[in-house]
Amino acid sequence: MSRRGSDRALRRAAPAGSARPVRPPDPHAGGARPPDIPAELLPRHVALVMDGNGRWAKQRGLPRTEGHKRGEYSLFDVIMGAIELGIPYLSAYAFSTENWRRSPDEVRFLMGFNRDVIRRRRDQLHEMGVRVRWAGRRPRLWRSVISELEDAERMTAGNSVLTLQFCVNYGGRSEIADAAAALAADAVAGRIRPDRIDEKVFARYLDEPGIPDVDLFVRSSGEQRISNFLIWQSAYAELVFLDTLFPDFDRRHLWRACEIYASRDRRYGGAVPNAAPGLPDRLDHRDHEHAGDRGHAQ
Repeated sequence: MSRRGSDRALRRAAPAGSARPVRPPDPHAGGARPPDIPAELLPRHVALVMDGNGRWAKQRGLPRTEGHKRGEYSLFDVIMGAIELGIPYLSAYAFSTENWRRSPDEVRFLMGFNRDVIRRRRDQLHEMGVRVRWAGRRPRLWRSVISELEDAERMTAGNSVLTLQFCVNYGGRSEIADAAAALAADAVAGRIRPDRIDEKVFARYLDEPGIPDVDLFVRSSGEQRISNFLIWQSAYAELVFLDTLFPDFDRRHLWRACEIYASRDRRYGGAVPNAAPGLPDRLDHRDHEHAGDRGHAQ
């Protein structure tokens, strides 16, 4: 790691004004170090679709649940890699509103697994200075899962090294529909005028309005779709799809995605004007004058 990368990781691990020591992330098991990406080219918010757990297990003749278990270690390696690199926001797609369509056995496993992961890892996240936030719908979600998520939010509320948004029972369309319903209720009650509603006002009704828009959207497993994840927030995200199944994913894949991101030219709908072509060499001085005159006349 370069000195600049080391200094940045140290600043992220020890936020100014912190009243308690913050545990630095564990080093990568193979000794890998983060790339030296200039701070201004780093994404502020990375959205992560953790795809491929089931296929990973199937390739090895294992139950799908074993892939999910292995994915826990991948996620936490990515979290540590995000801290090392200096990424301030990471959103993980843990359970979607569409995942209820899976078999009852897998749904039960995922509910219990998400609850246990949060309970098991909460102290570790807190020690590393990670602030936990939850985005998603309450209906159908197990009360024990909600309780663990809310406990983690309360415990880590004052942390500032990294904000980790767990998206559990989350869907982008559902989030937008719920925001529209809440906004409509406020309009009917006279708390907001319909003619004052714009994109900024609408965004305040989303699950986590304090988290910035997604800069980098990463999906493992080779699938190339966004699957209803943070679709409002990802309007101008750079999309990176990696072929690695998520149980084989680690911080190095996150770093590679960030290098790809840093190499791209983000224009947000704008563009740099193309250089005007030069005048033909055969024009004499009178032609130049006439061309200039026509230009001024226009």
